[in-house]
Amino acid sequence: MTTDDPSAPDPTALDALADDLRGVRLPFPLDGAQEGRGDVDAALSQLADHVRPRLESLHAPLLVVIGGSTGAGKSTLVNSLVGRAVSRAGAIRPTTRRPVLMHHPEDAAWFEGPRILPGLARVSEGSADAVAGADASAPVPAAAGDEAAATSLALAPSTAIGRGIALLDAPDIDSVSSGNRELARQLLRAADLWLFVTTANRYADAVPWEVLRTAAARDVTVAVVMNRIPPRPGVAEELAADLRTLLAADGLEDSPLFLVEESALDADGMLPPAASAEIRGFIDDLARDSVSRVVIARRTLAGAIGALAVSARQIAEQVAAQEEQRARLGEEVAVAFAAARERIDQVMGDGSLLRGEVLARWQDVVGTGELIRGLETAVGRVRDRVVRMLRSEPAPAIAAENALESGLVQVVLDETGRAAEQAEAAWRATASGRMLLEGRDLARLPDDLAARASAAVRAWQGDVLELVRAEGADRRAKARILSLGVNAVGVALMVVVFASTAFIPTGLEVGAGAATAVLGQKLLETIFGDEAVRRLARTARESLASRLDELIGSRAEVFRDRLAEEPAGTGAEQLRTDAARLEALAARLGDPRTSQGESR
Repeated sequence: MTTDDPSAPDPTALDALADDLRGVRLPFPLDGAQEGRGDVDAALSQLADHVRPRLESLHAPLLVVIGGSTGAGKSTLVNSLVGRAVSRAGAIRPTTRRPVLMHHPEDAAWFEGPRILPGLARVSEGSADAVAGADASAPVPAAAGDEAAATSLALAPSTAIGRGIALLDAPDIDSVSSGNRELARQLLRAADLWLFVTTANRYADAVPWEVLRTAAARDVTVAVVMNRIPPRPGVAEELAADLRTLLAADGLEDSPLFLVEESALDADGMLPPAASAEIRGFIDDLARDSVSRVVIARRTLAGAIGALAVSARQIAEQVAAQEEQRARLGEEVAVAFAAARERIDQVMGDGSLLRGEVLARWQDVVGTGELIRGLETAVGRVRDRVVRMLRSEPAPAIAAENALESGLVQVVLDETGRAAEQAEAAWRATASGRMLLEGRDLARLPDDLAARASAAVRAWQGDVLELVRAEGADRRAKARILSLGVNAVGVALMVVVFASTAFIPTGLEVGAGAATAVLGQKLLETIFGDEAVRRLARTARESLASRLDELIGSRAEVFRDRLAEEPAGTGAEQLRTDAARLEALAARLGDPRTSQGESR
């Protein structure tokens, strides 16, 4: 049987919500995250079990789910309405382990497939009508175990049920079996109409009212049965008045209320026909009135969609909290490694590297005798000294490069390790970060980091030498570079880069590091000129920064990769958009003018 209804509203908004809910990820252990996951599952179940199929088939048989508390006499009532024991009744709990769906035989096609409750396998119980020679009092065997209760649905066709309506016997909402409790709530979410059974002794219990308040919030059509009323004058009226007051307080004042007095059961375990006659008449009237069935279906559907919109917004808040947590964790990593880069830049620019071994090797290259007495007049003599030294012994320039490499690599390793430790410490301060770090040591530097750092610095030194060669392409500069040696000129440029982020003014003579940098700058100016030296130093520094960014970024990426292992999924804003579309759909379904047009 096709279930398509040409008058049904467009289900696109529902499909979009389902797709987006399936993409929701709530990986971080934040307050409410577990409840949020449950809300996602419940919403998807609601969509598949009731909302989507009902929207497509507004004229499909009305599904009446009969639910109630443990010991309320629900199964006895169901059997009495059908005239045969289709639901197991007894003192041992839980009694209803597998839900039973009773329908008219000619409505079978609506329920045999996965149109509603697609997650429950169909089990045929055959005809529920009395068969000659059969024991009509024998209860349908219950499936063993809680798991079976959550995976199968017994179909029981019966001519005792009018066309256009179906009765679904659900497990107890407060069953001792957790599987049954969840199944009961799932079936109630699939209902077009709830027939809620309680007793004179337990109608004010907390669990039933939690369920009834949920019905009121979703604008579900509810009929209430108060069972086992003591057959004493005035008791039924008194209890009914109190129950109606409670119903009205929760917005259910229009709910039909049926009163069933305590009665002796017959030999087959059934109520006397008069005890259930009013309920029987209510169900038969619905079976005969197609317009009323569609009105009820639309009202419950509109309420369910409105409730889904509320749920989508609540889930969106959980997703937003997860997004904020993800951003915070990522920011902690970014801050730690950005601070490391700043500290490295500071070391590279404050002359700290131009001390110790580096200073000694640079002085081997240029000599120091004339340095402090006056750089302006000494540049020529220093250049001559460099030429003489390089002609006989080129090693000092190479040694200076190696010293610079060694010093910079050590700074990079120290600061990168410090950043990793800071990032890990920041993560360990939160439950979400601890979850990400569980079983991992992200702060540990990889064994090959020193080798990669050395390779990056050497590659940068190669960049500097290429800059020198390219800048010295004209004949005059080339001759001067050749006279000094490319490596010596390159080392001079490296010294200038490591001296200051700003260009060193001529004549700055404060400390050996600054003095060596000034000398390097003056030496370069005699070859390339003032503006060219500024440009070369800036280009060389940018090249080094790029290589260090890549190297240090690879360590930060370890943290980001771990964060990415917990996918972000559907965004909060998308869920809010879905909620707005559902609110519009619910409003259309709840519009009486639309309802009248589609009920004809």
